[in-house]
Amino acid sequence: MLIELAPGVSPDVTIDALYAFTDCEISVSPNACVILDDRPYFMDVDEILRITTKHTRELLGKELEIEKNALEEKWHFASLEKIFIENRVYHEIEECETWEAVISTIDSEMRRYIREPQEELLPNDNRLLLTRKFTEEDILRLTEIKIKRISKFNAFKADEYLNQLLADLEKVKYHIAHLTQYTIDYYKKLKEKYGKDRGRKTTIAVFDNIEATQVVANNAKLYINREEGFIGMGIKKEEFVADCSDIDDIIVFRKDGKCIVSRIGDKVFVGKNIIYAAVWKKGDERTTYNMIYHDQKTMKSFSKRFNVNAIIRDKEYDLTAGNEGSYVHYFSANQNGEAEIVQVTLHPRSKAKIKVFDYDFTQLAIKGRASQGNTVSKYPVKKVELKSAGKSTLGARKIWFDDITARLNTDGRGRLLGAFDTGDKIIVLMKDGTYELTDYELTNKYNMAEIISINKLHPDLVISAIHFEGEKGITLVKRFKVETTSLGQKFSFIMEHPKSKLLYASTHPEPQVEYQIKIKSKTFDGTLNLAEFIEVKGWKALGNKLSDQMLTHIKDISAPVEAIVIAEPSPSSSPSTTNATTIQEPDLPSEDETIEDSSEESQTSEPDKTAGSDSDNNKPLKPGDTIDFDVDGQGRLF
Repeated sequence: MLIELAPGVSPDVTIDALYAFTDCEISVSPNACVILDDRPYFMDVDEILRITTKHTRELLGKELEIEKNALEEKWHFASLEKIFIENRVYHEIEECETWEAVISTIDSEMRRYIREPQEELLPNDNRLLLTRKFTEEDILRLTEIKIKRISKFNAFKADEYLNQLLADLEKVKYHIAHLTQYTIDYYKKLKEKYGKDRGRKTTIAVFDNIEATQVVANNAKLYINREEGFIGMGIKKEEFVADCSDIDDIIVFRKDGKCIVSRIGDKVFVGKNIIYAAVWKKGDERTTYNMIYHDQKTMKSFSKRFNVNAIIRDKEYDLTAGNEGSYVHYFSANQNGEAEIVQVTLHPRSKAKIKVFDYDFTQLAIKGRASQGNTVSKYPVKKVELKSAGKSTLGARKIWFDDITARLNTDGRGRLLGAFDTGDKIIVLMKDGTYELTDYELTNKYNMAEIISINKLHPDLVISAIHFEGEKGITLVKRFKVETTSLGQKFSFIMEHPKSKLLYASTHPEPQVEYQIKIKSKTFDGTLNLAEFIEVKGWKALGNKLSDQMLTHIKDISAPVEAIVIAEPSPSSSPSTTNATTIQEPDLPSEDETIEDSSEESQTSEPDKTAGSDSDNNKPLKPGDTIDFDVDGQGRLF
């Protein structure tokens, strides 16, 4: 089945939706009933595998015993045949007149050269010890040996055959003594024989529990008729509220101080004089509602701040003191717990001396929806208007990243990215030399196979990178700050060329690396402090040249903050503890030239300076300098 996505639809969210709404992900609880010892048993998969493996081990043991007996039987008769021919026992039966005399003669003559297992060993006894008794059946088989075989008998080949049988016999005995390992090898051989080109077609991955409400697409629109009290997807001539899905719950607040949560439909009546409606998320502890209402019994006005994170659907809840005739003066919904300042205007006929004053919601604590609230004024209130928008009073929300499920969470699983507030972003560095900015929605999902690092974006964050520029065939170093603001869009900070490649990327403030260069079959080592080598420039700048060739190995030696190495160590280098990958590329032609930015918007780097005299070599490196290597007779740097 092919699923075509509409423009702007996230593939990751769509995949999660498939797991949530279809049988792409389904839990199967096997209830296996098997017959064991003539009785039915219910077993799990582990128990079935254990029993079948044990049974296979027993069968293999029996096969080995059969093979052992067969080899012993072959050796037994081959030894008798050799003695019978080499010692010319067949000559002794030439004068025998009866069949009984033939049998008796062969039996007596052969016993001169063989010894049965139960016989005692005599002094100077050189007879061959058999593995079993010498029987009349053996004698009959000896009489059946043809003259042609006797005439072509080769003692050397007979000894080779006997030695091979003994070797095979010892091998079988070893397998019997180590039957478990033999069984393991048996299964491995089955896999090699029948498993070739039959690898797993699926990917083993770990998933969070996917809630349908988190991944459902906004396939509908919510409309509202405030005066008549209707909400739904089918009243398209009314006021548009928001995009939603057809399984969402809608929360509604009315002028009389009542709230209700109802399942969305084409047209749902929720009560007249609606002042606010939105999609409601169960368990949402961030969305905070600020309200000022008039209590008809006391004739006072009260203010309150509250959450609605658990509720019974289609049940009305009174947010006032519960007295009939009460009504709402002011109401606001704040997704991140913001507390604004409002201007309260009292009725001109009231006896209050100050009839216009400011009221700050930050002085209120967030309580339950049933709380009465704090007194704003005991005099009649004419109107309440917003004076200035507020900031969040809940503080920033801590976000963790779990690299197993590749998801964000607030449960403390994985690595803490930081505390996120309104407007904060996440930056994701990719192995293909791109970066992407995302929000911190918990529904985001990231591809771990493509990611170098994921961090909270802050104004001082600097990305340091070492990359190979494919068109010119040189290795460059660049450092830049993020200048883009678009979310969900990848921006490449290396040249788009088939041979261009990102070798190293880091968000460490002082990144340092050890690297290797291979020149004419010789390997040269070096160290580099990227912050000293180049200044921070525009993200489109190419950077400064480090080498005329691609580095063969990079190892991060800076403090382990957020630096991740992409290049793996070459076979010739010593092992390191970094996550590194060997780069083996053909030597490219050297180009000694100045590297400048590829865009007018980015800054130009300084021209490269080739070191000449000894005094030049002693100067510290500056951005744009070219590194020259002095090599001793053994190919080492000095």
